[in-house]
Amino acid sequence: MTRYVFITGGVVSSLGKGLSSAALGALLQARGFKVRLRKLDPYLNVDPGTMSPYQHGEVYVTDDGAETDLDLGHYERFTGVSARNSDNVTTGRIYSTVITRERRGDYLGGTVQVIPHVTDAIKQFVTSDITDEDFVLCEIGGTVGDIEGLPFLEAIRQLRNELGREKTMYVHVTLVPFLGAAGELKTKPTQHSVKELLSVGIQPDLLLCRCEREIAADARRKLALFCNVQESRIIPAEDVETIYEVPITYHEQGFDIEVLNHFDLTEERDREVDLSRWRDIVHSILNPEGEVNIAIVGKYTNLMDAYKSLSEALTHGGIANNVRVNTRWIEAEIFEQEDHIHELENCHGILVPGGFGERGAEGKIQAAEFARRRKVPYFGICFGMQMAVIEAARNLAGIPEANSTEFGPCKEPVVGLLTEWTRGNTVEQRGKDDELGGTMRLGSYPCHVEPGSRIAEIFGGELEINERHRHRYEVNVNYRQKLEDAGLQFSGLSPDKRLPEIIELRDHPWYIGVQFHPELKSRPFAPHPIFKSFIEAAVDQARLV
Repeated sequence: MTRYVFITGGVVSSLGKGLSSAALGALLQARGFKVRLRKLDPYLNVDPGTMSPYQHGEVYVTDDGAETDLDLGHYERFTGVSARNSDNVTTGRIYSTVITRERRGDYLGGTVQVIPHVTDAIKQFVTSDITDEDFVLCEIGGTVGDIEGLPFLEAIRQLRNELGREKTMYVHVTLVPFLGAAGELKTKPTQHSVKELLSVGIQPDLLLCRCEREIAADARRKLALFCNVQESRIIPAEDVETIYEVPITYHEQGFDIEVLNHFDLTEERDREVDLSRWRDIVHSILNPEGEVNIAIVGKYTNLMDAYKSLSEALTHGGIANNVRVNTRWIEAEIFEQEDHIHELENCHGILVPGGFGERGAEGKIQAAEFARRRKVPYFGICFGMQMAVIEAARNLAGIPEANSTEFGPCKEPVVGLLTEWTRGNTVEQRGKDDELGGTMRLGSYPCHVEPGSRIAEIFGGELEINERHRHRYEVNVNYRQKLEDAGLQFSGLSPDKRLPEIIELRDHPWYIGVQFHPELKSRPFAPHPIFKSFIEAAVDQARLV
């Protein structure tokens, strides 16, 4: 029997609903349950693919090519369960589905309304594509009281009536702030948040209370009394030193126990739960044997959520090497304005992540040149690989006008628009005038690794790998010979050898660029091999400095 846990949020945004959902998923997994996590986003965009990272943070890409919310990254990192296209839906996608059905005549001339048509579409999403999962955890984006979120709340209210209490549970994540001037925690914001939920017909079964310090017994009793929730189900969620500590602290506070109590799973509740994996990860993060400094030369460095998976993958690389990874976020544009290249002097590794557009491109090229000349480990991801290739073309292969057509017409299009690629037995095509949304090379694709290359060594001799992509432009394979003659090895190609996937420098301690996004497949308990190797190279560099 599949049970549904609906996670809502109140008072303010950014309380960590996604992290809470992921941690609960990990705890249920540790007890032997099969879980799936889903995110329902109230915004009107069809997906986050065309949204600015400043608006929404990173776009998390699944194996099947869906552009999704960054919370799905948390879900995958904590549970290891690969997300699917069916695990993230937005109001825009729901309305698009409903309107398509209306235009097709599916409603037989009836008036199309939010209830029942929109709510039915939401319920269909929640309950579809389920196999033998024991628990489906559904996070509702935004906060209670948002106008755009009301159809989702109504849909999960209806699901309680349709599925019954024995198959559904409401978890409300809320804020219990501490007022320094008053010297006490305040419960009123949570009371009002619950009141807002009650106004749409939802009584929460459990309150997960985000707080900076311990919630005293009298405050818990007060919350239980005025929110009509059992006192044992007032779960404090205090700040922790690392996000990977969350499953441990939630278990200590009885979060997973109370969820199992709700569903009368007493036998499973009383079983010993093994969280040693999480304790080992936390110990490694908090007690490293050394540290390395990694410079990340990017475009959206003012918002850490824009590179969430990247940041976590570097942490995973640190776990694998038992070192703390100190990240220094550098805006690429500063290298274009004046001589700031010295900012890279004390770094043990340089990483240039993905991105779009001309802004900061020349700065990233300078960072790649610095790493190449100074023999500093360099890791270029997607756009970062393309900039490394342009740098090599200009300064090694004698092509001074090498550039990307992404920035406009150019004489030497070393990087150009990707117009055709193969997915399985299907050839997909795109043009420069196509719509932007969902038209990139998205999802998992195979890559053939060159035997004897550094990347083959990193993958333990494996010559066929699959990695996730999100890009519209590609390194022009017609320049391969000139670049290889200059010392740049094309060590990974698509199976048809038309699309460059991996490049490396032969005479460099560690210099690798990849067209895909390996950070999307990195897990704390299974760090991605390239990130593991990159941090290892940075450790070696730190010894030399």
